[in-house]
Amino acid sequence: MEKAKKFIVKNFVPITFLVLCLLGIMLSNVSVNFLGAELYKRVMRNTIMMLALLVPIMAGMGINFSIVIGALCSQFATVIIIDRKIEGITGFIAVIIISLIMAYICGNIIGYILNRSKGREMITSLVIGLLGTSIYNLIFMAGYGTIITPNNDKIMLSSGIGVQSMIDLKPMKAIILEYPLIPIVFIILVTLIIKYIVGTKLGSKLKAVGSNMQNAYSLGIDVDKSRKQAIIISTMIASVGHLMFIFDIGSLNVYTGHLNVDVFACAALLAGGATLNKANLKNVFVGVVLFHTLFIVSPLAGKALFENAAIGEYFRSFIAYSTIVFSLMINIHNEKKEKIYTQQVHLQ
Repeated sequence: MEKAKKFIVKNFVPITFLVLCLLGIMLSNVSVNFLGAELYKRVMRNTIMMLALLVPIMAGMGINFSIVIGALCSQFATVIIIDRKIEGITGFIAVIIISLIMAYICGNIIGYILNRSKGREMITSLVIGLLGTSIYNLIFMAGYGTIITPNNDKIMLSSGIGVQSMIDLKPMKAIILEYPLIPIVFIILVTLIIKYIVGTKLGSKLKAVGSNMQNAYSLGIDVDKSRKQAIIISTMIASVGHLMFIFDIGSLNVYTGHLNVDVFACAALLAGGATLNKANLKNVFVGVVLFHTLFIVSPLAGKALFENAAIGEYFRSFIAYSTIVFSLMINIHNEKKEKIYTQQVHLQ
């Protein structure tokens, strides 16, 4: 009985989401085939972005909302390749390489900034994401066609200045259709990379930094370098994750395609039982299934309850943000209880 109680307390958030998923499935009356097909798509599209959050949490930096910058790097690289009319496997590989190079550079800059704002990493990374979005929009709204000379007039606005809001990615989508295992291969590859990092010297350093920064300094660990490496890895993984997302969809919304990738990844990870201080691969895979199952059935359940499709759609945003708030409240409550229990043990 005591073990069951501890298990429920420890996994209260995922259990709550499992119950909500079951209720949503019953209310929406969705078929198993439809749910399975939709869930498979969302797992393929969103898992890597969630994996990008793990390394900074390991380093004690909390949720890295600047993964938006990784998404922007992948969109930037995609527009460049489409503009240069590079298609097929060559274009596919070129996009990945350019995206990773840009993410590496941006990750270094972000890591430097976050090292100057220790203890406030999450709010700083959120602001960095907003700043990056503004710079990115300025480049493609005003820079393309003035400072940057376009090669492909089809992606430009009729005025000749600025990129169209929607770009067709059929050549990239065709590769995913031809080789449907590509997203799965990338998910497995990124998972293995993170698993490898955890067992290396870098992983030990990141854990030490995340556990106690002062102790890490005393052990001779270069804390700033380790934290910067965590952000670089996170940004590079996020760039690949977003590429898999937009390639699978087959189109790129140039100015809004990256919005909320951080919020949804964060919400899904927390739904899987992660906290701001602890997260693992299990939280990623449990979270992506639970959160996106609820994300699929919630509009249908809302429509069934209120007989209004518009209200059903609002359930999506409500679930994303309420997940973060609910998970954080439960996690903070559990952490306080753990501290009180630890203090009582020490006193005894």
